[in-house]
Amino acid sequence: MDRPTNNPKHRQRTIYFNDARHYYLFVHEPPMSREVAGSPVDEIAGTGVDTFVYGVSRDDGLFYPSKVGRRFGVGQPLAMSAYWRVWHNMQSLMDSGLDPLTVLIDRAHERQMEFIASLRMGAFPGAGDGVSPREGGRGMADEGVREHQFKVLQELVCDYPTDGIELDFSAAPMGTDWWVPADELAEHASLMTDFLRRVRDMAHNRDGTPAVVGARIYPTRELNRAAGLQVERWLQEGLIDYVVPLVYGFMILDPDMPIDWLVAAAAATPVSVYAMMQPYYVDESRPLNWRQYASAPMYRAAAANAWQRGVDGLYAWFMHWPPAATERAILTELAHPEQLHRQDRHYVLRRSTEVTGDTDYPAHLPLRFAPATDLGKSQQIPFTIADDAATDAHVTQVTLRLAITDLTSADRFDLQLNGQSLAGLPRRRSPMRDIDPYAGQRLEIDLRSQPPKRGANVLQITLLSRPEDLLSDLILEDVELIVGYDTYAAADFA
Repeated sequence: MDRPTNNPKHRQRTIYFNDARHYYLFVHEPPMSREVAGSPVDEIAGTGVDTFVYGVSRDDGLFYPSKVGRRFGVGQPLAMSAYWRVWHNMQSLMDSGLDPLTVLIDRAHERQMEFIASLRMGAFPGAGDGVSPREGGRGMADEGVREHQFKVLQELVCDYPTDGIELDFSAAPMGTDWWVPADELAEHASLMTDFLRRVRDMAHNRDGTPAVVGARIYPTRELNRAAGLQVERWLQEGLIDYVVPLVYGFMILDPDMPIDWLVAAAAATPVSVYAMMQPYYVDESRPLNWRQYASAPMYRAAAANAWQRGVDGLYAWFMHWPPAATERAILTELAHPEQLHRQDRHYVLRRSTEVTGDTDYPAHLPLRFAPATDLGKSQQIPFTIADDAATDAHVTQVTLRLAITDLTSADRFDLQLNGQSLAGLPRRRSPMRDIDPYAGQRLEIDLRSQPPKRGANVLQITLLSRPEDLLSDLILEDVELIVGYDTYAAADFA
């Protein structure tokens, strides 16, 4: 199992994020006791998590009693029960002489965890009316808004005993607006770098222990450049201490996120790279599907690939709540790469989604085959795994699983893995979904005699024929690889 990079300036962390809302202030009934106020930390304490990140902002307010920005609910109607709980939970703590944010920070430190406050860079509660670009404002292109945002970060660093701050650029455009007008992002790239330089100096030079500065960004170089984020320059100048790549609106666990460029760019710098472990296997964005959380083997596959890429740690959020034995075991495994050794893994290749729009990175699925135009045309799907399935005698299962809409037994495909035909390998079919078993089929192929290799692989698919009286297209919906291990090595008996 590959370990994190050996750069002594990098820090291995296992991070868990709580957004203050969904599984905390939204759900608990007021008044909030000190015990309940510390529950987000207690839920993950005793696992492998050593860093707790808390999302302190949304467009409409901050989730702590800021003296600089606007607290959530101030001057606003409490339009739903969740919002009513937020206000009264925070207020009940304050009425008893407790600062809601300080309670969480103290609890994290009692539980031997770092506490980092995460601020959305496209949210400016308290900066004034109409300052957001979606409201016709200039956002951080306005010096006053920029100063407001800096003072909020300064408050989190200097007025609270946090261990650091996280600048969340990835929330835009699905969780917040952009920090400047969208058509001016590239124009103001240097402005954001200057701002980050000022934040770094403030955080690193605070009295006592320097504060960590992290950033949530986009997964590809192109997406960051389009958003006016000069990430490689930030790394070279050491303007941040860590970086987390993600797409905010895409919550499906991706074991193949294209972050090699980021790991390579950070390798010779003091900046650590943490891979995002998204929480779901599938969600409601697909017709006739419901939300399913990723399983432990899926997390292992994504984590193993991330360690193989050379990341310095893993970052999780929004797991099933409240965390039970399964979630706590996963969080422990994420912190210890050696625990992933010879444990079952389930790789799920990423699909594109309409949810994220243009702020997304490429996916090879779903893949459509039109009989009228695609007969004999080969399509390639690259993927990466971290298993030595060809040489490890403890591997007892290597299953390629394909889900294909409108597949029939009369359709003929040529399947090749790394240039070798998969014809003749054992296979079985089953319905793609229970709710409409007629709509598609799942094809499972036993690859134990012809497994993929550790590292980069290519699956090639060619539609050879389709019944002439069947007009519909075939759609390859899913590609999955399941690698199973046993305690005892396979053996032949004479």
